[in-house]
Amino acid sequence: MSTLVLFVGSVLALSSPAQAAADKTMEITYRCTGGTALTPGDVKATVTVPDSVEPGKTATVKWKFSTLKAAKALTASTQTTSSGGDLTVTSGTPTPLKGTGTGTVPTAGIPAQSDFTPPEMTATVTAPSTAGTMTLMPVSTTTAAALQLKVGTDTADCTYSSVSPTTGISIDVKTVTGGGTDGIVTYDCDLGGSGGGDADYPVDVRIKVGMTAQANATANADATITWTGTIQSGDSLKAPTGFPTNSPKMFVTIKASGAGVPSSPNPTGEATLGTVTIGQPITLPTSVTIKVKPTTTGTVTLTPGDLAFGTSASSPAIKCLAPTSSLPTFTFTVGSSTGTPTTSSTPTNTTSTPKPTKTSTATVTVTPSSSTKKSKTPKAGADTGGGGEAGPDGRMFILTGTALVGAAAVGGLVMRRRNATRG
Repeated sequence: MSTLVLFVGSVLALSSPAQAAADKTMEITYRCTGGTALTPGDVKATVTVPDSVEPGKTATVKWKFSTLKAAKALTASTQTTSSGGDLTVTSGTPTPLKGTGTGTVPTAGIPAQSDFTPPEMTATVTAPSTAGTMTLMPVSTTTAAALQLKVGTDTADCTYSSVSPTTGISIDVKTVTGGGTDGIVTYDCDLGGSGGGDADYPVDVRIKVGMTAQANATANADATITWTGTIQSGDSLKAPTGFPTNSPKMFVTIKASGAGVPSSPNPTGEATLGTVTIGQPITLPTSVTIKVKPTTTGTVTLTPGDLAFGTSASSPAIKCLAPTSSLPTFTFTVGSSTGTPTTSSTPTNTTSTPKPTKTSTATVTVTPSSSTKKSKTPKAGADTGGGGEAGPDGRMFILTGTALVGAAAVGGLVMRRRNATRG
């Protein structure tokens, strides 16, 4: 029963914001004229916002542009900028909301009449402190250009033309279970090392993050966390020049707290990327496994951390920094281990009581048989002991000698008596 409770608790606790609805978009058309670098024409800005944001939190708004034609050859590494794209914000701040973005002309340059893509723009809007809805609409009448595109010192001014949908775009202001903005994290990605040198960087990439933990996590044992990430529509993370294409990896860092989880280092996992082509978007791994080791029972809270791409987490080719606020949170429950042997540092001594020794006394009487010989001449001949088999026993000689001495004594007395009688 306890196993079932822990399993259900883990599933409920890790109901991920990653299951929420997709981002919302609107398309604004601008008419651009002026300058000598770009051919006059229409450019479309696709504006993307998250589906929801928590009260008082910030949300990232992004503008991505279609192409314009270069009126003349554009020199490599020429600085390019985008600014403006004014949006009226209802219930949020600031209003109007203006975006900014910078880039450079690619190393190969851009020939005349070839496509030029203005740099992507981003801006941050702050939600009101109470639940409700924020609405964003393009500013249709301005005293100045609603959007400016620059190539070096050359400027093209762009005025508002149309919007789809005509009602603009809205962001729900609500408290999201698990925190954050529907699990979407906007990463600030740049090249590793000194950075720079590539027209695609730096870039903001929105990734919908999910984290699930194994069922039945227990104290003092590694808990397996499965991290998943999906790059949102309209965003991409391209492989820059010099990016390693031989088995490159993605390194995922998360932050964990609660249930005695060590405060440092942050748990990290890695996974091998698929085929990577320079200049093309990188496809994220299906999932990344990360280990977290709680030391007590309780609840562990997880939040997304930084990402890295390349062959080394400490020296990556691409580094993506996670924001420090408005992050989604994920939790799982840690139970106590059962049936685990207890290890003691004090040895257990077993005392054995000795059994008493039982002594038995046996008297053995040996009765020699008629064939038993009383003595035996040693094989060595000169060894100790008499020659029992060489003749009569020595006692026979002693008895015979005694008899002879006695007889001689008696004989002597008789002869003496006779002589005395004669005399």
